[in-house]
Amino acid sequence: MGFIDENFMLYNETAKKLFHDYAKAEPIYDFHCHLSPQEIYENKNFEDISDVWLGGDHYKWRAMRSMGVPEEEITGKDADKLNKFVKWAETIQYAIGNPLYHWTHLELQRYFGINEPLTKDNAVEIHDKINAMLSKPEFKVRELIKRSNVKAINTTDDPADTLEYHKLIAQEETAFKVYPAWRPDKALNIDAPTFAAYIKQLGDTEGVEITNFAQLKDVLLKRMDLFDSLGCRASDHAFTYVPCRKASEEEVNAALSAALKGECITKEQIELYKTALMLFLGAEYAKRGWAMELHINIKRDNNTRMFEKMGPDTGFDCISDWSTTEGLTNLLDSLDYTNSLPKTIIFAGNPADNQIFGTILGCFQGKEAASKIQFGTAWWFNDNRDGMEAQIKTLGNLGVLGKFIGMLTDSRSFLSYPRHEYFRRILCNIFGEWMEKGEYANDIEFVGKLVKDICYGNAAAYFNL
Repeated sequence: MGFIDENFMLYNETAKKLFHDYAKAEPIYDFHCHLSPQEIYENKNFEDISDVWLGGDHYKWRAMRSMGVPEEEITGKDADKLNKFVKWAETIQYAIGNPLYHWTHLELQRYFGINEPLTKDNAVEIHDKINAMLSKPEFKVRELIKRSNVKAINTTDDPADTLEYHKLIAQEETAFKVYPAWRPDKALNIDAPTFAAYIKQLGDTEGVEITNFAQLKDVLLKRMDLFDSLGCRASDHAFTYVPCRKASEEEVNAALSAALKGECITKEQIELYKTALMLFLGAEYAKRGWAMELHINIKRDNNTRMFEKMGPDTGFDCISDWSTTEGLTNLLDSLDYTNSLPKTIIFAGNPADNQIFGTILGCFQGKEAASKIQFGTAWWFNDNRDGMEAQIKTLGNLGVLGKFIGMLTDSRSFLSYPRHEYFRRILCNIFGEWMEKGEYANDIEFVGKLVKDICYGNAAAYFNL
């Protein structure tokens, strides 16, 4: 078996057939990512591979820190780009067993035709070879999207965003769609030191001074209408744990008023405010047919010194071990009880939650969609072969795997689409193994259909693409 060859991660003959005949050519719907709509509209050409690979990828930054690379050579604004690339190449040589090693080489092969392993010794040569390609038209970001066979993208957007670039893309791009996805974390995080300033910014978008919960809801409704008009199909929420503490509107107003004045609020006030807002938002999502994505059990920004220096989303997060069952089930139940539960995708930050989430699914399914409540693909620190295999097998054990909506990139890089290929190879290998062991009928055409659906069709149907 060659180095990341055509049968990479396909360890049985059925897996090879499933991947090459059914999975490989399926289009991609990247329903959760962090790509820049502005860069898509402007059809950006990157000048240096270090900008593409190391400009905003905290997965890579964490690995380089573990190699002892000084921070200024990783994220420093004035850092030499060639040196960054060489340091990354040296890091990747040592990252045996890390999916970053696989992703790096898949990207080198698929986009640049480079099949040799990246090393410290050949880093300068490869860096220069790639940079000579980047100025070509086929490396503009829209061409990269088309070359990756992407049909639609959901970006991640704040309710206060103007969505101007989504409007412009919609007017001129026909090969693929770019939809906004609603990410109201800043409105939910009443305990954040920036909360009051953000609520003012949000109110300004509609010419309103928000002083109470009713006004907040009214502004959010208007912003949701804008998102909906541009094809929004999903919302996204990041929770360490999901609270569910019901309260009167008076209690919610008291908590909101205190936070807007910069006063200290209690844990109880934080939870009752978040609960009230999630119940309101969830019901609105259900009316619009949006899916509600819940990313749960990651503890963020653990390194205070680096947070103060660099801000959030810079690679200092970890898996958390909060109990997620009670709050999550109570929130879903409260929405379900009033027939207001939207399609929901639950992503496990902690793999210990796999079995929990796999069983929660069956409590709240509905006719609105096949597998209305989804167990999302292996996410963040689980986004590796072991994590994907565990998530797929858990869903197979506890749900209906054939209706799984599959993979997403959750990435800021336009070169991340081989991660879909990585997932598809793992999926086909599992299915092939089950078939060859006689654990599932040897019906290659039907299993091929399941594979195609999980790669693209199920997500397209779930999000009404």
